[in-house]
Amino acid sequence: MHLLLLGISHRTAPVEVRERIDFQARGLETALHALASRHAAAEAVIVSTCNRAELYAVCEDVAATREALKTFVSEYHGLERDAVSPHIYGQVDLEAARHLFRVAAGLDSLVVGEPQILGQVKEAHNAAGAAHTAGTLLNRLFHASFGVGKRVRTETGLGSGAVSVSFAAVSLAKKIFGDLKGLNVLVIGAGEMGKLTALHMKSQGVSQVTIVSRTMAHAARTAEAIGGAAAAPMEELDALLGRADIVITATGAATAVLTRSHIETVMRPRRNRPLFLIDIAMPRDVEASAGDIEQVFLYNIDDLQATVRENLARRASEVTRAETIVNEEVDKFGQWLRSRNAVPTVVALRQHFEHVRRSELDRLASSLPPETRARVEDITRLVIEKLLLTPTEQLKAATDQDLSTSYADALTRLFGLETKPAAHEHTHHEDRSQRRDRKVEPFVRPGPR
Repeated sequence: MHLLLLGISHRTAPVEVRERIDFQARGLETALHALASRHAAAEAVIVSTCNRAELYAVCEDVAATREALKTFVSEYHGLERDAVSPHIYGQVDLEAARHLFRVAAGLDSLVVGEPQILGQVKEAHNAAGAAHTAGTLLNRLFHASFGVGKRVRTETGLGSGAVSVSFAAVSLAKKIFGDLKGLNVLVIGAGEMGKLTALHMKSQGVSQVTIVSRTMAHAARTAEAIGGAAAAPMEELDALLGRADIVITATGAATAVLTRSHIETVMRPRRNRPLFLIDIAMPRDVEASAGDIEQVFLYNIDDLQATVRENLARRASEVTRAETIVNEEVDKFGQWLRSRNAVPTVVALRQHFEHVRRSELDRLASSLPPETRARVEDITRLVIEKLLLTPTEQLKAATDQDLSTSYADALTRLFGLETKPAAHEHTHHEDRSQRRDRKVEPFVRPGPR
């Protein structure tokens, strides 16, 4: 079985493509059930954030599964396959594991070291658990990625300080205005991203931070959590836009919250006073053409790339240490993966030796007194264990190339073994009593929802 990754991210696709490939829109479990119904892979997890959409799958035929996943991505989102394919990247086996480890560590994020991604990776794994699409291999892979994220955060300074997209938005505002003191800031969106942005703005000494949300109670709770911020209902948006110097949008809306015509209306009474819009939502909250209006300066999440590059330069030494941790954990995962691949041969070898031992004991049974037979049982079992110790260790330490061309094949031919896939190849993450009670399919088909 192989591990396959297919995805798009801020490194390969512009924002207008990424915002259309959003598995969170209908829920990760719904997307996983849709994928499961196609029987494209034995296991699957979908990681979907504002800057990436990645599918991790376990399969036998990499080429066929790659094509099936590409088709799924395009059809699920109603996009032409040719419009999606140029932006898709893929990795196999340990390189796929390395990619996930770097994602969990914050090394592949728009803002290197940002802390939110590890929680999003955990959320993706939880969704796969709820949808019954994560099995032995992906459970091990994702738990290993959690360990990588934790190590990077505790053993390096990569995550120190404010390194979120919210902070990058504030950094952009400071480049525009210099000192932010005395400015009026409007944050549209009372979720975590809006809250973090408001906190960063408040720390810069702005005159006023106002939180606007469709749900007034939600806006009020967020304002209270920040301390010193005001809350307002969406009905007051036009008046607040008229007074704001900086507007940061971070809602979860499926369509634009601020259209070009809306901004044109707001700008008329401002008398050429500039309005700076920073759209950090995905999908975007502000129509792109709004940036063409005179005295309107619109920036979206892709415009934060310059801030990211500066962040990366400052953290170069920490990135190196984090990459070393990733390499160490990839090696550990590779050892586990190789030992798992060796299981069929190890099992077949033990079964072969045990068959020979039992056959000889049965042949001698009539000539051995009971007490002698019991002693011979113990001695022969111990001899078998010692004979198998070195071959077992060699198999588990062998590389994938070794397993396919030398050790496993040599043992199979030498002893006439018949190896079968390990029993756990297609089982899901459940306790042993459950596995004894029922047969588990590669995917649990989605039931009525």
